Amino acid sequence: MEKLLVERSGPLRGTVEADGAKNAALPIMAACLLTEEESLLDGVPRVTDVEIMLNILRVLGVECFWDGDTLVIRPGSYTGWTAPYDLAGRMRASVCVLGPLLAKQGRARVPLPGGCVIGPRPIDLHLKGLQALGAEIAMDHGDIVAKAERLCGNTVHLAGQFGSSVLATANVMMVATLAEGTTVIEHAACEPEVMDVANCLIAMGAKITGQGTSVMRIEGVGRLRGTRHRIIPDRIEAGTLLMAVAMLGGDVLVRGARLDHLHAVVDKLVEARVSIEPQDGGMRVRSTRDLKGVEVTTLPFPGFPTDLQAPMTALMSISHGVSLMTEKIYPERFMHVPELKRMGAQISREGPSAIVKGVERLSGAPVNASDLRASAALVLAGLVADNRTEVFGVEHLDRGYAHLEHKLVSLGARLTRERSS
Repeated sequence: MEKLLVERSGPLRGTVEADGAKNAALPIMAACLLTEEESLLDGVPRVTDVEIMLNILRVLGVECFWDGDTLVIRPGSYTGWTAPYDLAGRMRASVCVLGPLLAKQGRARVPLPGGCVIGPRPIDLHLKGLQALGAEIAMDHGDIVAKAERLCGNTVHLAGQFGSSVLATANVMMVATLAEGTTVIEHAACEPEVMDVANCLIAMGAKITGQGTSVMRIEGVGRLRGTRHRIIPDRIEAGTLLMAVAMLGGDVLVRGARLDHLHAVVDKLVEARVSIEPQDGGMRVRSTRDLKGVEVTTLPFPGFPTDLQAPMTALMSISHGVSLMTEKIYPERFMHVPELKRMGAQISREGPSAIVKGVERLSGAPVNASDLRASAALVLAGLVADNRTEVFGVEHLDRGYAHLEHKLVSLGARLTRERSS
């Protein structure tokens, strides 16, 4: 096991680049199962979740390897249709292979997905969508077993209790590309990652319109071809870097940070007295650390992303006045709050909301990261805290951030990784 030793740091300065979006890369890697031809993916982040997906593809019989910074995926005539529990059970995005396997092989067996412990995240929308296209779904010893002799287009409604589902939209879209007839997805997720999956599928020969809106239309085709595709920049990593500068102060250019992907985040940071402007393929962020409390509600895109709720809560903890964070996507996603309170943050919970009274200084302490985004929040808090902070559970950080500590160090932050006893 490893931990991060985080020291209070001064202003950050320089240029840093966000890696490709892992939440787009994972379903796009799964989409390569829909063709026999080779695909080349650029900008895929070297994170743990990507390595898990690569190993799942290899178990299915797909040849995968890195050629420099390009990921090469050669499905050929693979015959595997079962994703192993020891891999698929470790991350939620493993459910992405369910649709492509069903569409290509006519059957699929995928364990109920794992991942971060951030509250209930049912996959009922995935199953509902696949059943609407003709799949027979059963549960067997904790595995989802799907079969279909024939897949036919249909109208699919993907509205969930807390909004549309990104992965369910991607799964249904991927199946629909090879289904007979036309599929209409209503209440489709509008996130940039869904648009990226759609654009990759279009490059493979799929007929898709309406990506980026709540209604998508897919006309099934007989086959898809291989392609070369560059993954979009990771808006969550970019947003985390913007918040790091906001909290520590300084002047940094975050390349890959796109205003059209981060409008709600930028709006709240500007409201909190942070200067942000588009520049040179990214955003230049400047901060004097004189932060003001704000009210934030997480919502599906184009709203404030739930994946940046934890880092934003850390920022609120040192902002002047009282802030309010309301979580509308995963109401129980506050596992980071007790750890921030160990560092001196004044936070109280009321249902799906956290009331945050800003303090002058946080104090370093041993803290444990419970999930991917909580780990980033604790690192940011440690960088503004007096004394040393030890962040345990950094294996969660590695699932979604490619060497975040190296990027922060390159800007002037003080943190190191070491083995924990």
